[in-house]
Amino acid sequence: MVADAVIYHPTVAHYLRFVATTVGRDKLLRTLQYFSRFYAWYLFRTNNPAKLVAPYEAIKKQFGLTRKALRLGKNVEHFKAAAVAADSKNVDPVLKYCAVGRQLGYAMYLSLDAVTYLDAAGIRPLAGAKRLQQEAYRAWFAGLTFNAIAGLYTLWQLRQKEQNINKNEGEGVVESKKIMKERNATNLQLISDLCDLTVPSAALGYASLDDGIVGLAGTVSSLIGVWSTWKKTA
Repeated sequence: MVADAVIYHPTVAHYLRFVATTVGRDKLLRTLQYFSRFYAWYLFRTNNPAKLVAPYEAIKKQFGLTRKALRLGKNVEHFKAAAVAADSKNVDPVLKYCAVGRQLGYAMYLSLDAVTYLDAAGIRPLAGAKRLQQEAYRAWFAGLTFNAIAGLYTLWQLRQKEQNINKNEGEGVVESKKIMKERNATNLQLISDLCDLTVPSAALGYASLDDGIVGLAGTVSSLIGVWSTWKKTA
């Protein structure tokens, strides 16, 4: 039957594994949140009536709040990852310190972001919520910067390594393919980090970026996250 063919199709099983993960659901919500941020800006800039803009503003706000709730407690994961990175042996020192910096940045961002949740949800007002959210953005900016530096450094290492490979030999060809695969993954992550950097940069006033640019950049990084998570759950 057609229904059985659809229900038992491998793609359906893959989709269920994807949405069963918190990360998968978060990336889907994030994509919709940032696209709505862009589209609300676009509708406003093209002089559309407020009633057309309102639904996308609501999606941006409500999905952002939902994602904030999903992130509660995740700071512990990053504090542990920072400790593991600090204790790691035989690791390039630049990548090691960047990993520690990245994880501590994310951990502090998530910790401060969690403190502001009750205020953002309208449950319990917090006088210093705005200041704490700004500090959270600074921590996120720091974490993303460390990750971007690690990405650029990794690309430089791969370039140096590739120059010493003899591509005329079988072993060299295999090694070259491994380098190409790692370079593609690093480039993709770097693009994601640079897109994400627009969010705290705009919020902190480091760069004059409107909601259109931030929304598009956030959508791109979110789609990269969806694709990466989809691959991991294959």
